[in-house]
Amino acid sequence: MIDTYSVPLSTLVAEFNLTILHEATDYASIRLTVEDVARPGLQLTGFFDHYEPMRLQVMGNVEMSYMAKQSEAERNRVYDRLFSYKFPAMLIARGIQPDDQLLAMAQKHNITLLSTKERTSTITSGIITFLKDALAPRISRHGVLVEAYGEGVLIIGESGIGKSEAALELVKRGHRLIADDAVEIKKVSANSLLGTSPELIRNYIELRGIGIINVAKLFGIGAIKKDNEINLVVNIVPWNTHENYDRLGLEEHYTEILGVNVPMYTIPITPGRNLAMIIEVAAMNNRQRRIGYNAAVEFTEQINRHFDQTTGGI
Repeated sequence: MIDTYSVPLSTLVAEFNLTILHEATDYASIRLTVEDVARPGLQLTGFFDHYEPMRLQVMGNVEMSYMAKQSEAERNRVYDRLFSYKFPAMLIARGIQPDDQLLAMAQKHNITLLSTKERTSTITSGIITFLKDALAPRISRHGVLVEAYGEGVLIIGESGIGKSEAALELVKRGHRLIADDAVEIKKVSANSLLGTSPELIRNYIELRGIGIINVAKLFGIGAIKKDNEINLVVNIVPWNTHENYDRLGLEEHYTEILGVNVPMYTIPITPGRNLAMIIEVAAMNNRQRRIGYNAAVEFTEQINRHFDQTTGGI
């Protein structure tokens, strides 16, 4: 199930050490639901077409200087209309002190007024980056996430098939664990997924017959990683003699997660197969494909050239 997130305004205030100039009565319940912020330049001139009041409003030196040149009556009129849209909060950058009319309208319309000494562009880009991460669409999946040769590999399969054991063997081979059992996945861009572990079970692996182990304590801090982009999905399945498995790798298979198509290998297992080594090879092969090299295509072309030469092109 996809979770929909929002960010409390109080969390943003604490994260960026913002000063509260006026606290609205509903301050504790205000939540930000969009990742963008707005600088109400055109709105100060009276143009409100396409205005989006759900965004945090940021005023910097340009906006404040413009309003300082207006008459007191004009400032009252402009601020009264702007604050009537009930946006989450107004943030004034560069440590500029609000004029009396601005403060009065914030109080009249019960809207939180904030201040920061940061430059307008700096605080704006910082807030957008923070909100983009906090509000990213996300989902939880049962599986194990490891980093192998720089590739984020999500290992899935039915319970008890050996996902955690494979992850542990990969850790012993010098790779890193990100999550075991539950993987939190969020969409950080149109084509990128970031995977991490729930805080409660981070760094732990469950091994049937042994129990819970702490990977960081057992193998060192270099054996774990907080998060990683998901580049590949490996689906572990029991070997089925009636199933036709891909032997050349010419066909590329994908699985969709949060609208992003991720390359997927289905790996059938039987006793004696070295699953960790197979996952290592899958990670390296996927990395080669991402940079433009495909061994399966090269092999097929080589075979075709061989037959062409043998048959004389007939």
